[in-house]
Amino acid sequence: MSECRLLGGFDIGGTKCAVSLGVVSGDHVELLDKRSFLTPDNPEAAIERALKELVKLLDRQDDTLSAIGISCGGPLNSREGIVLSPPNLPNWDRIQVCEPFRERFGVPVGLQNDANACALAEWRWGAGQGTRNLIFLTFGTGMGAGIILDGRLYSGTSDAAGEVGHIRLEQNGPMGYGKNGSFEGFCSGGGISQLGRTMARQVLQRGGKSLFCQTEQQLQTVTAQQIAEAAVRGDHLALEIFEIVGRNLGKGLALLVDILNPEMIVIGSIYARQQKRLEPFVLEELRREALPDSAAVCQIVPAGLREQIGDYAALSVALHILS
Repeated sequence: MSECRLLGGFDIGGTKCAVSLGVVSGDHVELLDKRSFLTPDNPEAAIERALKELVKLLDRQDDTLSAIGISCGGPLNSREGIVLSPPNLPNWDRIQVCEPFRERFGVPVGLQNDANACALAEWRWGAGQGTRNLIFLTFGTGMGAGIILDGRLYSGTSDAAGEVGHIRLEQNGPMGYGKNGSFEGFCSGGGISQLGRTMARQVLQRGGKSLFCQTEQQLQTVTAQQIAEAAVRGDHLALEIFEIVGRNLGKGLALLVDILNPEMIVIGSIYARQQKRLEPFVLEELRREALPDSAAVCQIVPAGLREQIGDYAALSVALHILS
């Protein structure tokens, strides 16, 4: 009979934080409880709130806590447990996040960036179960990768492996990661919005309209969600935007397939929600650009944990620290 382990998780986001408890037995995980709160302005307040919330969650359980995992946007130093000025977390400059949890609960505590944490979660409990070489792509607010090679998380020399959003796919295009035409520029929520504004402006200048933008005044408020909703209703401009996004996603995947030869690439967030529109263009570009033998052994799939992946990411870091 598999040993049951009670794990704690702390997911640090730019808008909200979540503290969770889960129990793991063999290859199965069950989310027991969770509390969310808006991310405070200063890191000390966020950490103290998380400590208090975890105490409350543990008061409802009979089992003893085995480990705590922390998931946060990078850059960070996972070995030292230090968060290093993430762009979406002002004031989080060289913040030691692991030590307060070790002191309060007396258990091992691990830290990983959010892409690595999601890769671990999908590999252990999601679409990637049973694989040895897997790449997870965030494709949400930004574009980052978590990499599992030969059954182990690969984070690089300075915790910077997987920053695929910085790769330039085109000389010109929407900006992401400080670079025009980057992987993140084309394949992120912000990048899709930029692309939508640029293309909608051109349509308006020719006297046309789109379902998601019909006036100059609306240009600055265009969101990826509005473009997606217009695509559902058959808007030609929105569908063209998703074709461009899908083709660039395919180009980015081809680079990863050629370099790392994975057996699976799991894509979260926007891809999981827009797979029907993106997948034909993604696979077409992948077949065109990637080495045929490498492409043939690699599956491209949406996140198996779907919208709950964030709930399990930090818990997977806790299990990782015990492995």
